[in-house]
Amino acid sequence: MEMPDVNSAIIARKMAIIDRFIHAIGSNAVIHDHFETKAYECDGLTSYSCSPLAVVLPQTTEEVSAILAICHAEKLPVIPRGAGTSLAGGALPTEDSVVVGIARLNRILDIDYDNRFVRVQSGHTNLAITQLIEGDGFFYAPDPSSQLACTIAGNIAMNSGGAHCLKYGVTTNNLQGVKMVLMDGSIIDIGGEYFDSNGLDLLGVICGSEGQLGVVTEAILRIIPKPEGARPILFGFDSSVVAGNCVSDIIASGILPVAIEFMDKLCIQACENFSNAGYPSVDALLIVEVEGSEEEIEWNLQQIKQIALHHNPVAIRESKSELESQKIWLGRKSAFGAMGKLGDYICLDGTIPVTQLPEVLGGISRLSEKYGLAVANVFHAGDGNLHPLIIFDANADGQLAKAELLGAEILKLCVKLDGCLSGEHGVGVEKRDLMLDQFTHDDLEIQMRIKDVFDPHWLLNPAKVFPLDQSKERRAN
Repeated sequence: MEMPDVNSAIIARKMAIIDRFIHAIGSNAVIHDHFETKAYECDGLTSYSCSPLAVVLPQTTEEVSAILAICHAEKLPVIPRGAGTSLAGGALPTEDSVVVGIARLNRILDIDYDNRFVRVQSGHTNLAITQLIEGDGFFYAPDPSSQLACTIAGNIAMNSGGAHCLKYGVTTNNLQGVKMVLMDGSIIDIGGEYFDSNGLDLLGVICGSEGQLGVVTEAILRIIPKPEGARPILFGFDSSVVAGNCVSDIIASGILPVAIEFMDKLCIQACENFSNAGYPSVDALLIVEVEGSEEEIEWNLQQIKQIALHHNPVAIRESKSELESQKIWLGRKSAFGAMGKLGDYICLDGTIPVTQLPEVLGGISRLSEKYGLAVANVFHAGDGNLHPLIIFDANADGQLAKAELLGAEILKLCVKLDGCLSGEHGVGVEKRDLMLDQFTHDDLEIQMRIKDVFDPHWLLNPAKVFPLDQSKERRAN
């Protein structure tokens, strides 16, 4: 008696599913060749990769609904994907999964200046929204470093921020509503054109849920009138700890800059070599930007300068023109590209209370020495959102594992100092097994019950956020 050909059966099922996808959204929107799907095998966390079963690229909410309904019927895991800029493995596929890429959902649906919102498909890039409306005197506030490429869907999934989040908040503070497709293909609307829309306020659950609850296809975003002007001032210090103390004092003064950015010596040197921004040779650097009328800008800058002088800065550079402002920001905006010239790196995003900045910077320095790996620090200092970059050689045996251990210790230090594991990158696969360092089993159980409601079979973005053994157990049930 001949044994059945298991591989043939698997291939036949795969092709039957592919045919259903093609019938639903067309052959030009379905990728299933193994070599072509490799482009989707990882995101910005390139240490891990896996080619998916297939990739689909829908253009409408209805097409997303059709795909999810098929996957639900076939019990196929779904990986929502924006631009793939996630640094926490948030869009990492599994070999039996279907990647739903939303990059083709990129239309502007409505602009309402009177009520100050735009409605967009979620594949629209972050920066393109401001570029669309800035000629009319408006902008979209969240500005992650990847804003040239990252999509609104990814920003919503990770609750992204950026340099200007100190004053304007992160994505959740600028999101008014979403259209979302549930795993079974159902389409729901949450929120609306006004912050006080009727119904349960579930936006806070959706924003930051990392694609665990549904696929967001449209978003209603708050837009803000552009300020009259903005100007940065740069301070150089001979110690990261002193710079941290300066940040703490600026915040304690009650002055609200639009941004306070921190860079340490290793990052300063890399950025200067990369961009020639004219940064001073110092151990730590702060960029503080304020905005408003010229009189308001001048008053705030002078107050901030007086605070900084108590910490004996070794360099001060106040912008006097738009060109000077662009040059001050040039190095900071180039930081992540610049660091790539030093080697491979892991970029973390733990958060801490601002008053703990000096202690956490000292702790990171000690941990760097302990593991023998360089750590460059560049982060949003005003709200305590750290971005330590651990430099390592991916081709050297054991260095990736060592870098991951160092990263885990840095994040545990953040939690110990009353911070948390992630400020804007998300948990993804990078931090999922650290969740019990921040939350109790009961805390996680409540979070997982929320996912149970939206996705009972745990098919949406599996093996992310929650400790792997608990995710597997939930999916098995």
